[in-house]
Amino acid sequence: MENPLLLFPQLNISASKDKPYYKVMKSAIKEEPHKASKPGAKQKRNRLSLLLQKPEFHEGDHLGKPGNLTKAASVSPEEAVKWGESFDKLLSEKAGLDAFTKFLKSEFSEENIEFWIACEDYKKSKSMHELLPKAKTIFETFIQKDAPKEVNLDFHTKEVTRQNIGQPLPSTFDAAQTTVYRLMEQDSYPRFLRSDPYLSLVKGRSPARPTLRRRSRSFTVNDFKGVRPDFTVW
Repeated sequence: MENPLLLFPQLNISASKDKPYYKVMKSAIKEEPHKASKPGAKQKRNRLSLLLQKPEFHEGDHLGKPGNLTKAASVSPEEAVKWGESFDKLLSEKAGLDAFTKFLKSEFSEENIEFWIACEDYKKSKSMHELLPKAKTIFETFIQKDAPKEVNLDFHTKEVTRQNIGQPLPSTFDAAQTTVYRLMEQDSYPRFLRSDPYLSLVKGRSPARPTLRRRSRSFTVNDFKGVRPDFTVW
């Protein structure tokens, strides 16, 4: 005699296998789909990217807090105009750097400026004891394959940087930083100068909150070889 199916152990209610509802349950068990396979590397990167954008992951980071571009409203129109003289002039002033970073965050492309800032901080290190952990963190965050905030670098620059991580020097990231600087200068900087928040500062108005938009694609070093900024096309 077959053992009865125990439907509800707490109530000690059972039924034999020839009952209709047993057959229905058995059929449902057979038709239960398999669990979804583990997410691939691309899915993991997408989830990590969304996770990194959450406010709690930027606590203590003055560049990640909302409203910082609004603080630039105290900047005079004359000072804002000077930001348009050169990309170096923009980054050399804290208000300009903050405004540009906020603009890149609105486009979900802040990894380049964050890498540049990290390199600037790295070069201020005064001992090997400081250089080594910072170099490892920068490499794992921005340069290595599938890094959470990977920047666009050519293979040669990546490889040379990787080889120098074991014995880092203040100049370890110079080549990579220069490449990223040029990409921002030729791509993001002209768009910033044409953006509504920047134009509002130039005109002496409080900048409106920028509309968030995603990039259609990521630019690479080869896209800008021998190209100079052309402000008329933006």
